[in-house]
Amino acid sequence: MDRLQSMRVFAKVVEQGSFARAAQAMDMSNTVVTRNIADLEAHLGTRLLNRTTRKLSLTETGKQYLERVRQILADIDDADAIASSSSRKASGTLRIYCHPGFGQYQLAKLLPLYAATVPDVVLDVTMADHAVDIVEEGFDVGIFMGLQKFDASLIARRLATSNVVLCASPDYVARRGEPLTPIDVSSHDCLNFAFEQLRHSWPVTWENKRVDVPITPRVISNNISVLRQAAIAGMGIMVRSSLTLEDDLSSGRLVQLLKGHHLGRLEVSLVYPSRRLLSYKVRSFVDFMTAHFPRPESDPWLANV
Repeated sequence: MDRLQSMRVFAKVVEQGSFARAAQAMDMSNTVVTRNIADLEAHLGTRLLNRTTRKLSLTETGKQYLERVRQILADIDDADAIASSSSRKASGTLRIYCHPGFGQYQLAKLLPLYAATVPDVVLDVTMADHAVDIVEEGFDVGIFMGLQKFDASLIARRLATSNVVLCASPDYVARRGEPLTPIDVSSHDCLNFAFEQLRHSWPVTWENKRVDVPITPRVISNNISVLRQAAIAGMGIMVRSSLTLEDDLSSGRLVQLLKGHHLGRLEVSLVYPSRRLLSYKVRSFVDFMTAHFPRPESDPWLANV
């Protein structure tokens, strides 16, 4: 039995929802597809799929096995792509979609470093916070944040995790004092992003529980630059994702408050259409970004704060 082929057939059957559609997609006969699944189940000594005349469904073991199979196949495809592209040159236009928060505060600093490695690639970068279909809109790769949705069929690799934290200027802290618990924030001036659900309270994780802390807004705006300038000027406490705070915290313009408490976490994900047959320009960008963020489960922007 070619176990790798059987694993690919198994994954395709689940993806297509039937043996016949999988056979058509893989240019195989129904008999070959059926035999691959039967051989795989016999090798494993367990049933992976429940079959009826109308429906296929995964067994509990099949669900667990599918998760590992997809990762194994993805790693093999990645290795093949790296080997086949090692002697080729990246060129052409690379169309990148990026969430504005990450784009303004992080990607803008990284692009010159990437560009230096691919002198023949033209970078076409679009930033927008509305829903984007990167395939339909012709993007080669996308960087999504937080609750942004993307098609489940796309390949997604988490780059990093950004905590949402509270901060203020040293001048404000000197005048008004530093809050020692989340509840203390209620007695401070707050600089609030114009989300209706955050207008009157901020959800803070405190002792492993969510606490909705009532706030008194001093400034409300839908523009992060307005709130940032107000915070630097000492007008109050602001909530921001750590990836937008890196320069302000390292320079001392702002200080993090209530370390150990946060208002949530935002995942930063690199998204692209397929691992297989990636163009060299896309492969080079994926490799560059994943190398720059080697610990996707951590928050690199608070590591030294």
